[in-house]
Amino acid sequence: MARDEGAGAGSVLLAFILGAVSGAAVALLYAPASGKDTREYLGDRAAEASAKAAEAAAKGRDVLNQGRETLTTAIERGREAYQQARRDNA
Repeated sequence: MARDEGAGAGSVLLAFILGAVSGAAVALLYAPASGKDTREYLGDRAAEASAKAAEAAAKGRDVLNQGRETLTTAIERGREAYQQARRDNA
């Protein structure tokens, strides 16, 4: 019987990150700093988050490419083994 897992791990992680970011934003907005200081702080944090997100995306692409290469190699080896088995039986 199939099980419905509900939201995937990616959705749960995204919801957690969005909640953390929005909570941090609310905390900063109520912090006793000047508007200019707060805007600068938020801008710096947004730039850092953007850089980290780009790095994570690059790592994810690398992992996917490695997986694709591994799968392609496995398929090619399987084809070769199949063709060798056919030649041996012929």
